[in-house]
Amino acid sequence: MPFILKKFQVKESEKIQHALINQFGFALSDSQRLLSKARVFDQEGKVLQNGQKIKPEEYIQVAVFEGQTRGLNPIFQNDDFAFFDKPSGVMVHPTSRNTQYTLLDEIRHHFGQSANLAHRIDQETSGLVLVTKNKISDMLLKEMFENKQYIKKYLAVVRGELKDSLRIDEPIAKAKNSSIGVKMCVTKDGKESLTNIKPIRYDANQNTTLVEASPLTGRQHQIRVHLHHLGYPILGDPIYGVDEEIVDRYLLKKLSFEDRVKYTGYERLLLHANSLEFSYQNRQFKIYSKLRLK
Repeated sequence: MPFILKKFQVKESEKIQHALINQFGFALSDSQRLLSKARVFDQEGKVLQNGQKIKPEEYIQVAVFEGQTRGLNPIFQNDDFAFFDKPSGVMVHPTSRNTQYTLLDEIRHHFGQSANLAHRIDQETSGLVLVTKNKISDMLLKEMFENKQYIKKYLAVVRGELKDSLRIDEPIAKAKNSSIGVKMCVTKDGKESLTNIKPIRYDANQNTTLVEASPLTGRQHQIRVHLHHLGYPILGDPIYGVDEEIVDRYLLKKLSFEDRVKYTGYERLLLHANSLEFSYQNRQFKIYSKLRLK
């Protein structure tokens, strides 16, 4: 469990947001974040709200994230940042207090509470994730991602033969005609979305093509949506190209391994974050994943 309930004895009557700072040693930003995310509780387990007063005879409980390792190590690091090769199926951060394990566990285990994700990739996608080690690198590298000052390349295996390189310029938005909240689609009223696709190798026996995908924008599921829209779906995708009943079961974690293979043909989504190139403090970096797409 990454979230541990820690008890703190109240020393004097005070509003909870002040007590977190004055009595229990949390920073202002941490106090605000913990309260906004409902991670502060009274001794009976009820969520404490900003502005509530606590009394000396009471204690409070705070859900604190403490990373647990499963042996995943960074493949590259320096004083300011590091890279992990994330396996497919591992989330990058917890979605609730009950999330058992994510990449953030490894990040905090290796580098402490100041370390953070510079960006995210989908749970299904494997490959490179950039991690910041301190507040300055966190600010600079997140700004780099916001300003698209990098070159990111993915590998994917798609159904069908793709012969020529493509520049896909199709806007993407949430799918309005779908009951699946996370599903995206190509639509005229969507946000600008650009992806470059280059075929690498065609397998005539399987009728599949290994492609390199370079997203120039950062829309949700961008590569998956663009390739599916053009008729080259990525193999193993449990959201695009399957019946919505199957998608519901997958998202609710009720789709068995056997049914997943039955309906998608594969154990995982065949999409892999393979390389990242960027400049940081006047030095050029180009990092390649050590994992293979399989």
